[in-house]
Amino acid sequence: MSTLKGACIIGQSGGPTSVINASAYGAIKAALDSEEITTVYGALNGIKGVLDDNLIDMGKEDPKELELMKYTPSSALGSCRYKLKDPDVDDTDYKRILEIFKKYDVRYFFYNGGNDSMDTCNKISKFMLKNGYECRVMGIPKTIDNDLAGTDHCPGYASAAKYIATSVMEIYHDARVYDTGMITVIEAMGRNAGWLTASAALAGIHGNGADLIYLPEIDFDMDSFIAKVKKIYAENGKCIVVVSEGIKDKEGKYISEYGADLAQSKDSFGHAQLGGLASYLANVLKSETGAKVRGIELSLLQRCAAHCASQTDIDESFSAGQAAVTNAIAGVTDKMVGFEREMVDGKYKCNIKLFDLSIVANTEKKVPTEWLNETKDGLNDKFIEYALPLIQGETKLVKEDSLPRFVHLKKLK
Repeated sequence: MSTLKGACIIGQSGGPTSVINASAYGAIKAALDSEEITTVYGALNGIKGVLDDNLIDMGKEDPKELELMKYTPSSALGSCRYKLKDPDVDDTDYKRILEIFKKYDVRYFFYNGGNDSMDTCNKISKFMLKNGYECRVMGIPKTIDNDLAGTDHCPGYASAAKYIATSVMEIYHDARVYDTGMITVIEAMGRNAGWLTASAALAGIHGNGADLIYLPEIDFDMDSFIAKVKKIYAENGKCIVVVSEGIKDKEGKYISEYGADLAQSKDSFGHAQLGGLASYLANVLKSETGAKVRGIELSLLQRCAAHCASQTDIDESFSAGQAAVTNAIAGVTDKMVGFEREMVDGKYKCNIKLFDLSIVANTEKKVPTEWLNETKDGLNDKFIEYALPLIQGETKLVKEDSLPRFVHLKKLK
């Protein structure tokens, strides 16, 4: 394929992670170093930044400051949850995107996000092709939910998993301080896929884990749940439960909806707003057992805990952004960068693999049910073998006055 010269736009979308900026930095650095890419623009607040002509020049940032993106949580360029309509129904947004691309001679577009972001990539790529405008579009994955199809795992998942496992281990010790009994319910993120909640099983490797773990892949039975907690509490005087925010009953109703109408509100993609499950279940168990019960919602902490990030995750996230740019320059388009696992002499190795956007977009990868234990309230060794290599390595986060030193972008238009 012939050499394509022009500017690029890099944007971030969806829920942030503690390493999404590492991916963005990988792409930004590779683009700045490229002879084919003339200018590197950052779209503020994702595709909304493109539509609103709200772009910043990444070449005007201090290179040393940009390096700090590798260890800065959240989305340094800002994010959005904006769903592009089907272009066959309404192509207004697409015409505007094409207008902006032409205005800045944008020939490369890199979008850093999850399922819905890959759908955005796919739609833009197809529209540009249909309208004869040469622009190479690449998706850079991120999602703590770890539910993107094809790729072995997603950038951001390992660091969130490490935080959850660490938190469960710490809670385990705190919950055993007093000679009185206590039941603890911990709520982890995960709408339809239980990868995050499953990571609590890592806490049990050295005996500091939860007694029960419930994923959304399995129908949740309240009566069975209460009976199991009562039995464990009667035997041990303690019980720790980790539940996914997205667990549902056999009719498909979110358990979080039992106690509140929060899940009735929807975002632009039609997703219910979840949360409050730990508190609800804690109240149920208190009523049923009379015990002291504490509900803990990890909430945003699990996706922004840069202090507890996996260096493996950081390095792989950076390489994903880098690979998106190098492959696009080489002529590749309409793909998402993903990971393929390889075991070399018994050691974990991560290889870059490209996936068609049409396959990835709007497809969710669930936790294999064969990785659950026989009673479906915990994980087995297959999950541990999968997740443990991903959380290895301590972050090289820079600190000032013993506090994290995060990136400060000038954001020059």
